[in-house]
This record gives sequence, structure tokens and C-alpha cells, in this order.
Amino acid sequence: MESVKGGGVLDNLRWQQETTKVAEERSDMLTQADFFALLTQELANQDPTKPVDNNEMISQMTGFSTTDGIANLNNKFEDFSSMMGSSQALQASSLVGRSVLVDDNRFTASGNGEEVNGKLKLDKPASNVIIYVENQQGEVVQQVPLGNVPKGEFGFSWDGMLANGEPADSGLYRFRIAGLVEGQASELQAMTYRNVDSVTLSGVGGQVQLNLQGGSSMALADVMEISQG
Repeated sequence: MESVKGGGVLDNLRWQQETTKVAEERSDMLTQADFFALLTQELANQDPTKPVDNNEMISQMTGFSTTDGIANLNNKFEDFSSMMGSSQALQASSLVGRSVLVDDNRFTASGNGEEVNGKLKLDKPASNVIIYVENQQGEVVQQVPLGNVPKGEFGFSWDGMLANGEPADSGLYRFRIAGLVEGQASELQAMTYRNVDSVTLSGVGGQVQLNLQGGSSMALADVMEISQG
């Protein structure tokens, strides 16, 4: 029976040690109550012939209040950043299933003869403009003549059909667009519309990423245009 009682005492001691350890782990930062407790001890143990200067005391209290205020402000900014990130993710989720304009001439064809849309942005007008649709091997599978294109933004489309009248196979393609600008042969940079498959939030306060059809992604802030349909 004595051995059983002894074990109970040891268990109680062990539990008290663990409690003390947890308390020590949680007391690594001074709270406002800790500060005033230290201040009280400082005043109680000061040299009567050399009392704490009022300005020094006020300086200590002001310094602690400033530090405590900055800590609270940082916490509020973190909460605000998290809330903004969640709000952006919620807004971006409405883009799933829609198309966004990407500053890239590459795109993914579905293989069902679906139309692919793009846009040109020209600083100067161009003539004899032709769209060359190339597959992943760099082979031209279709040509789409545009003729004269004015200065500014100009939308175009490819019906997803090959030169032989059959639908293009699913896979990666690109638009290569050539024309004459002020009489000089030039290659024009094309932008394409890509479908948004899903949305990803990169950590707390992180950027909202749009996952596009074909496996690529882009930041929500980089979206140039959202299609109407």
C-alpha cells in the first residue's frame, strides 16, 4: 500500500513540473500587467536618496505604451490582410468558367473545333496581316487573313479548324501574326483569351492565382480583360 501511495506522490510531482514548464513557455513576452508589476517593484526598492525621476518614469510608460500599440496595430493589419485576401479569392472565384485576356500567344485547343479568341494591340496600323496557327511542333496548320488592321486594339478569332477542314487535335498551339507596318515586314504580338479552371489563394495575405486551361497560371492583378461571355 505504501508503494502505491509513493507512486501517487511522484505522479503529482511530475504533473506539477509539466504545468510549470508550460507556464514558462507562455511567459516569454511581457504583458502590460507584467510591466506595471516591475514598475511597482522598481518604486518599492528604489534608493530613497535617489528617487526615480518623473521624466524617466513617464518615458518608460510611454515607451511601453508605444510598443504595445505597435504590436496591436500589427495584429490588426494581419487580420485586415487576411480578410482582404479572402475577399479577393471570393471575387476571383466568380471568374471560374470565364475567359481572361493573357499577354501570351500560346493557348490550348479543346479538339472539338471550338473557337479561340485573341486580340492585337498596335501602336501603328498594319496591312496584309495574316494569322498563322502553329502546333506544338511549329508546323503551320491554318492561316487566317485579317487584311488591314487599324491602330489600337483589334479582336480576332480562329474557328479551331485545320486547313483540310477537320477540327484541330487537342493540345498546345500558338498564334504567329505577321504583317506590314509602314511598309516593313513585322511580327505582331498576339494576346489570347484563356479559360479559368480554378482559383488558388497563396497563403495568408498572398496573391490570388488564376489557374488557366492548359496548366498555366497568372496573378489576379495581372488580368488585362475579362470576357463578356
